[in-house]
Amino acid sequence: MQRIYDCAVDTDLLTGMRLAKVALQRDELVVLPTDTVYGIAANAFSHKGVAALLDAKGRTAQSPPPVLISNISQLDALTDFVPQLARDLAATFWPGALTIILKAQPLLQWNLGETKGTVALRMPDHKIALALLEETGPLAVSSANLTGAPAATTCQQAEAYLGASVSAYLDSGPSPKGEASTILDLTSITEKVVDGKVFVEGKVKIVRLGALKKAKLKTVVGDLFEGDN
Repeated sequence: MQRIYDCAVDTDLLTGMRLAKVALQRDELVVLPTDTVYGIAANAFSHKGVAALLDAKGRTAQSPPPVLISNISQLDALTDFVPQLARDLAATFWPGALTIILKAQPLLQWNLGETKGTVALRMPDHKIALALLEETGPLAVSSANLTGAPAATTCQQAEAYLGASVSAYLDSGPSPKGEASTILDLTSITEKVVDGKVFVEGKVKIVRLGALKKAKLKTVVGDLFEGDN
């Protein structure tokens, strides 16, 4: 049974996207291209799908997957509080290689693992990923590899890692960046309004430095990085 679909071929693209959407609705897994590395995806609101994703990678619930979204407006729907700094980062670097950790919307019916009430969000800069996200809504997505192995930068590498645990592989050639996203934790950032002025408190923590470097991030974050004077 064919599982890899070449997105450069129109017929494969149409078939692959249709089957990927069906697979995600059935709580199954899909491998998709992003601008950073290939990702293994599940319906973010499917407990069974997220559990299957973690199992396929050899992870436990202590390593919850990030969530990919198709537009910046979904920040408000999925989080409890969005500081202006997060909006500025998203406006500057999304779509792109930046993952932002914020406090999750407590009313959402999902179980991404032991998130401690947070969610890691990213809008990828890849037309195939964004097209699928537009069809499916938010997806729980982690790098398409086994835990401890290098991230897959081609669909063939992902298939070699994950095999039949994935229902459909969307192949869009080598990953443009070939490096994982940079992850920033903004959960300690708060805002206080005094006499009409907004004061920012707290620090931004770099959880993982990836394709987006600190020098670029500082153009928005300024001196709010943890450890900076």
